[in-house]
Amino acid sequence: MTKANGLGLAVLTVGQVAEQFDVTVRTLHHYDEIGLLVPSERTSAGYRLYSDKDIARLQHVVVYRRLGFALEEIALLLDDASADLGEHLRRQREAVMSRLDEMRELVTAIDRALEKAMSGTRLTKEEQKELFGDGFSDDYAEGAEQRWGETEAWKQSQSRTSTYTKEDWAQVKAEMDATNAAFVSAMADGEPATSQRAMDAAEQHRLHIHSRFYDLTPEFHRGLGDMYLADPRFTKTYDDIRPGMAQYVRDAIHGNADRAARAAGGQP
Repeated sequence: MTKANGLGLAVLTVGQVAEQFDVTVRTLHHYDEIGLLVPSERTSAGYRLYSDKDIARLQHVVVYRRLGFALEEIALLLDDASADLGEHLRRQREAVMSRLDEMRELVTAIDRALEKAMSGTRLTKEEQKELFGDGFSDDYAEGAEQRWGETEAWKQSQSRTSTYTKEDWAQVKAEMDATNAAFVSAMADGEPATSQRAMDAAEQHRLHIHSRFYDLTPEFHRGLGDMYLADPRFTKTYDDIRPGMAQYVRDAIHGNADRAARAAGGQP
């Protein structure tokens, strides 16, 4: 029950204050002992009684404590003669907003760690360069996301590769190398891009992407072949393996797509 002092004003006992603010009686005793929150009155038996002014001060103490301020800092803030209620609230709001930004960053970091834990270990940039060599560049990933980030193929690729371990990526690299070697071998033997060997290498290339990254039809594959010439970064990647290889791969991909179209139409 709320008590009243000699002036008829309501005051609270230490137990009532502790319950209202979810603090312990021992904590309130400590605040009194260090002068942070000294109750305005006491009963004839010496029990602490807290006035509305005391309650208002405790409200600020509780907020500042939840924001991580030390008791000494809180005392300095509350005893600042130039600070009124509005000033305290502004300080608290700024502190809360700062903490919210920190919490958002923390949540983002936790989400990333959780994603990594739930979906397998992704390669670090150093591991990507270790596996894929100097041809790996952050520009490829950034450019690809900007160009295809909203497509189903991109989303499908991100979903599949999110589960890949370092060993999986090593196997992907081995398959890529084998496909490139098939193209180089056909070129070295003078096979035209429309020869069966070259087109078989193109089909091997398509199936690699189809199984490892996203669904890829022969017709969709044509677009990739054209991009290998349109984008100088991809052109350089192939031409660094063997001069003229980007054009050869593009033409072999088109030849393979034509072959698939003929087969679908029942033509030899």
